[in-house]
Amino acid sequence: MDERIRKMPPDRRQVVRVIKGLQALMFPMCFRREDPEMEDEQLRQSTMALLYTELCAAMRFREETAEDAGTKARSVCDAFIARLPRIRETLLKDVDALYEGDPAAVSREEVMICYPGFYAISIYRLAHELQLLEAPLIPRIMTEFAHEKTGIDIHPGATIGEYFFIDHGTGIVIGETTTIGDHVKLYQGVTLGARSFELDENGNPVKKIKRHPDIGNHVVIYANATILGGDTVIGDGCVIGGNTWLTHSVPAGSTVAYTATENQR
Repeated sequence: MDERIRKMPPDRRQVVRVIKGLQALMFPMCFRREDPEMEDEQLRQSTMALLYTELCAAMRFREETAEDAGTKARSVCDAFIARLPRIRETLLKDVDALYEGDPAAVSREEVMICYPGFYAISIYRLAHELQLLEAPLIPRIMTEFAHEKTGIDIHPGATIGEYFFIDHGTGIVIGETTTIGDHVKLYQGVTLGARSFELDENGNPVKKIKRHPDIGNHVVIYANATILGGDTVIGDGCVIGGNTWLTHSVPAGSTVAYTATENQR
């Protein structure tokens, strides 16, 4: 086989088709199908066939042999499809959080159809499960598509609890090693990022270490707040005010607010 063909990465357009197929499969009343006449089982089979093909491409791109790529891709697909009902249940809890937390929301269907926060969360939760299954490339392609569409940047490696609420959303960044508890609300412009990068003996960033903060349960983080560092822990029930810059932990039940000083204009 031509080395250039073997090295071809996954097709982003096909991965987007997988996203749309999965959304339509989980929420048929709110996400349109490419073919409105397609039955659920047909949609499931066609979507998983697309995912299998792109997983094979991703694994070949990662230097797997054709045989190993096919075997591993099939294993990932089988495990992933079994997790879809649980993903759907979690997303319905996210819908509840958005609907009950936003006075402007008219219905849960409106949340699913219109809200960029839910759109980004729905893609993140699918991508996260594929990340846990060690699928290469595909999870990042998925969440970067959501980033492109909504301005919400969630790394698929982040761990996010139930009833997650993103209001407005534009400019939110959630780093790879972030953990977020249940019933957490984020507003636009929030960054959950790294304070600094540990370097190896050659001056290169060290991979796969804890770099991003932990956010407890029932936390509200208002617009443009920045929370940095792998050892930064925001306790349960905290309220973090807008424009706050935090690089240290905050005990449970605290309220943190930005205060201008004489030297700030």
